[in-house]
Amino acid sequence: MNKVAHKSIEQVFSVPFSYEVFFTKALFSLNNNLFADLVSGQKIPKVYFVLDEGVVNTHPDLITAIKTYSEKYKEVFTLCADPLVIPGGEQVKNNQQYFQEVLKATDQYGIDRHSYIVGLGGGALLDMVGFAATIAHRGIRHIRIPTTVLSQNDSGIGVKNGINAYGKKNYLGSFSPPYAVVNDSDFLQTLEPRDWRSGISEALKVALIKDASFFVWIEGQIADLLDRDNPAMSELIYRCAQMHLDHIASGDAFESGSSRPLDFGHWAAHKLEHLTDYRVRHGEAVAIGIALDTTYSFLSGMLSENELNRVLKVITDLGFDLYLPELSGEVLLQGLEEFREHLGGELTIMLLDKIGHGVEVHEMTEALIVKAIEKLKDLQVEYLKA
Repeated sequence: MNKVAHKSIEQVFSVPFSYEVFFTKALFSLNNNLFADLVSGQKIPKVYFVLDEGVVNTHPDLITAIKTYSEKYKEVFTLCADPLVIPGGEQVKNNQQYFQEVLKATDQYGIDRHSYIVGLGGGALLDMVGFAATIAHRGIRHIRIPTTVLSQNDSGIGVKNGINAYGKKNYLGSFSPPYAVVNDSDFLQTLEPRDWRSGISEALKVALIKDASFFVWIEGQIADLLDRDNPAMSELIYRCAQMHLDHIASGDAFESGSSRPLDFGHWAAHKLEHLTDYRVRHGEAVAIGIALDTTYSFLSGMLSENELNRVLKVITDLGFDLYLPELSGEVLLQGLEEFREHLGGELTIMLLDKIGHGVEVHEMTEALIVKAIEKLKDLQVEYLKA
């Protein structure tokens, strides 16, 4: 039997990506020209702001400040409409109404690929706005202004965008680098204690898998990190952001493979968020996920008991739980399969063989996961009694 002849043309090209993460204070102060410099060009671009309602409530002068700033720099950029104020938190990713509002605005106000969409808020809002900006006109330049510790040191500075769908976190999304990220430390001062603390878990994550000296630093700075008048948090955010960006630059930035080392502790965290109807903050869920995978690492013989105790002590000293009732039960274990499905290919989970060094494994034993959960449950009881 003769084979069918065919022709093909192969096209190979590469696209360089570059963006900066800036650290500043009082971004919309009239004598701070950082934002104006970011958007300046040969033409006067349109700029559209999407603001986190929680941030607007705690910074009631924010909208006025943005409008006053834009008036001063009207020769540089123009506000094409009043800022859109929408709720923050996971609801902005769960309810596609807000996603559609941003997309509708791009049509209504003629926001094109030479314009800018600016997301200002927590990580969930930035995820949603970034996704909308990515798919409108096949890509509108977007600037992220993270306002939480978690988004300033992790989620807001990376290349991921997305919304939740079908009961799964970030099921719809894209990889698209921002035009720029601006971390304004002033926004952190009005955070609730839970949100101030939550972002530390992502720094703990990168320290545990990549840098033992950073873990030791966190271990010794707990009181200062919880003290808002102490500069320790600024140092933590900067160091964590640097490590996050180094990882993006050195590896599989768009996650075409199955390896995601920066998702240490996240397979359980994502499922736990959903099981609690997002009552638990992402950073709080990550802390529990880190505790679970660290305990699993110990029970599987990879990690010493001393190192396990050090990790769990840091987690509890920071004020995080080690266990919640939603951890127990078969539904949590579905998170492993959902995690594999989200990655594609084989299951790849990051565990620890020592503090500062992660090891990828391709299976986890259900019985050992259950044993790790029970151990954390017992330790949580001891923690509450202390």
